[in-house]
Amino acid sequence: MTTGYIDSYYSASAPLPAQRDALSGSVETDVAVVGGGFTGLSAALHLSRRGYRVVLLEAERAGWGASGRNGGHVGIGQRRDQAELEALVGEEHARGLWALGLEAVGLVRDLIADHGIDCDLKRGILHVAAKPAHAEELREYCRLLQQRYGYGATRYVDREETRQMLGTGRYHGAQLDRDAAHLHPLKYALGLARAAEKAGATLHEASRVTRIDRAEGLTVHTSGGEVRAKRVVLGCNGYLGGLDKRVAGMIMPINNFILATEPLGGELARELIRDDVAVADTLFVINYWKLSADNRLLFGGGENYTRRFPRDIKAFVRKYLLRVYPQLADTRIDYAWGGTLAVTMSRMPSYGCLDGNVYYAQGFSGHGVPTATLAGALIAEAIDGDRSRFDLFARLPTRRFPGGTYLRWPGLVAGMAWHSLLDKL
Repeated sequence: MTTGYIDSYYSASAPLPAQRDALSGSVETDVAVVGGGFTGLSAALHLSRRGYRVVLLEAERAGWGASGRNGGHVGIGQRRDQAELEALVGEEHARGLWALGLEAVGLVRDLIADHGIDCDLKRGILHVAAKPAHAEELREYCRLLQQRYGYGATRYVDREETRQMLGTGRYHGAQLDRDAAHLHPLKYALGLARAAEKAGATLHEASRVTRIDRAEGLTVHTSGGEVRAKRVVLGCNGYLGGLDKRVAGMIMPINNFILATEPLGGELARELIRDDVAVADTLFVINYWKLSADNRLLFGGGENYTRRFPRDIKAFVRKYLLRVYPQLADTRIDYAWGGTLAVTMSRMPSYGCLDGNVYYAQGFSGHGVPTATLAGALIAEAIDGDRSRFDLFARLPTRRFPGGTYLRWPGLVAGMAWHSLLDKL
């Protein structure tokens, strides 16, 4: 039986629902949401809670894209650190973004608790230094968060303790964040979909949006029907394509890849990650990993910048895995998959409102579980009349990728090749 989901550890270990009906005919609603990932599902849930009629259109299945395929890290803060944000937008604005970063993780936890979402939620993320200089940067960042932001849930971990925590001597130190979290992203996305429907939203799957007409109000078209709405939310991220060229040039779709080992014995699992935290390193093209609920190692490594995935994803990711854990050379790899996310030039999300009635949030740059969940809530606030918190993101400096949507690829590939070289030095 086909499920409509890609073959991954996540789809193999989640209770997949029957496919929802595709859109058929013409319907009217207050808000049409395009995209069934974290942004769209959260927007649909929060708008429905506020009393709006919501119709969500997903081209494949809810959580089919990067929302159901990622590393599942629920990190505190933003994709850029606070010192960088202070330099970019000033201290007051940066502190507002820090508060929203804390709220984003709290929101994920609250949604899981409020709606009984069983998604293997665990506590803690360890950010490990790939180079000696990175270790000192992590030490200073812990000090900044503790002293200037009053954040006591983080601490610096020296090289020896890092080795004890991870069973590898590859790293030079680490930052432990005990209030960060990690989870099974597809189970979480499916839980959000159920919650949105329970709140009153209508979800249609297998309903790819082909165009949005603005001649008389807003009409969102699929091959099977149309939705006439007062407002539209674009929650497509890396899958936006050419649906709206005004925002497409602000993001770059890239592909990232993950493997899942066979289940490991408890002793080996704790040798690799003693405290069952999620881990990410400081390389530009990062490696990230965690243990699943059944003690598999889920390891993400490597990217590409084309429309095609590597022919052998297992082999593609395995070489990154063995650089960290050569002791897993004989371990069976049961699953390997990829997903498409979107990055921005600044690595901060791109928010905005077009023509006063088309809202978007995109470009979460690998920080999507908490940030995209919060984006849906902030879009709902903005549509309901309060744009103050939405605008903390919308006012961030935004740069389009040089060359527009057609010529941005060569520049990205050259830039990423340069950063990959720096990673290796």
